[in-house]
Amino acid sequence: MKYAVVTFGCKVNQYESAAIDGAMKNAGFVPCGSGEVPDVFIVNSCSVTENSDKKARHAVRAAKKQNPSVVAVLTGCYPQAFPDEAAGCGADVIVGNADKAKIPELVESFLDGGAVQCGSRLPRVYEELPLSLTADKTRSFIKIEDGCDRFCSYCIIPYARGRVRSRSLQSIADEARFCAENGHREIVLVGINLSCYGTDIGTDLADAVRAASCHDNIARVRLSSLEPEMLDERLVSRLADEPKLCPHFHLSLQSGCDATLRRMNRHYDTAGYLGILARLRERFPDCAITTDIMVGFAGETDEEFAQSLAFAEKAGFARIHVFTYSVRPGTAAAKRSDHVPENVKAARYEKMAALADRVRADFLRAQVGKCTEILVQKRTSPDFAAGLAPNYTPVRVYGSDAARHDIIRVRIASAEDEFCVGEQL
Repeated sequence: MKYAVVTFGCKVNQYESAAIDGAMKNAGFVPCGSGEVPDVFIVNSCSVTENSDKKARHAVRAAKKQNPSVVAVLTGCYPQAFPDEAAGCGADVIVGNADKAKIPELVESFLDGGAVQCGSRLPRVYEELPLSLTADKTRSFIKIEDGCDRFCSYCIIPYARGRVRSRSLQSIADEARFCAENGHREIVLVGINLSCYGTDIGTDLADAVRAASCHDNIARVRLSSLEPEMLDERLVSRLADEPKLCPHFHLSLQSGCDATLRRMNRHYDTAGYLGILARLRERFPDCAITTDIMVGFAGETDEEFAQSLAFAEKAGFARIHVFTYSVRPGTAAAKRSDHVPENVKAARYEKMAALADRVRADFLRAQVGKCTEILVQKRTSPDFAAGLAPNYTPVRVYGSDAARHDIIRVRIASAEDEFCVGEQL
């Protein structure tokens, strides 16, 4: 039987979809080719917004419309957070955020007898998944943590993912070796709340970086999104001792206003956040710090937005991902009565996005003249090699014959709107 997997959401979901894909192949199912109609259609859902839920429902229903006999599988955060609602979308097999490795046998069970819906209880310890390379990526994702204990007032994820559960160091090292043996040079450590890695098993993020660095063929280890308040002086110092760690830190800010941060139930204030930036820049002098900023959160006044805008300008970010707050049913913030009108949100988004464009341009221009190494990711054109510097600067090198997975030394010669141009040394 042929199958297809569609993925919505974060890098953790991408990693888990690769594991599902591997489990299906191991069970004898065949990946669906381009233009083919699958016999089994697996939707790995996101539930970070209500619109994410709609996308998952639509995907299931569209697959059923195209092929009424398809076995539709719905898994991920949506059925975990809203099991009763998800049960009505027409999927034949429903699996939350546990037992994803069992999807092949659950499909077989359905074929033998009828609809399948797994229980919604999440495990208390980290659930291992089959090793599988992240679909044709130069950089390999390794999931090392699941769950979140922070309960931000706008976020459903603690209910969809459960409490923090960390992967063992030996298991991380084993997968790093697997990735290295399959040609990967860079590993990206991912998790639902990556900063909290190890808090349940007595290790920390620096230990995980060291475990992922174990194979000589792994040249770089990169961290995905981090909650800033966990980066205390001791952890930053230990991270700085890891030679393969990339000097790029994505620290979710959400707002540059203390009053807004309190309503969000974030666990830091702007002064503390600036202290974390200073700590990182002292230990990683050429680091890039990127962030997420939400505009239009419930109760955000014009003055609060102005404070957030000013903070974003002075923080010196390399890149800002700007997004508009949307009400997520099931969260504490959804119950508030002071939601910001949509037209006001849109105007604030435009202002913050304009700042984000200026910040990005300033960062790229600041790279000119520096010498660095890039990991070549793709050859979309015979005219240039494209890749990433350790600090996540995208670089094109014209006239280079470097191949994918090569690491080449370059001098940054100029900056364009979305990338820098390098000269191979």
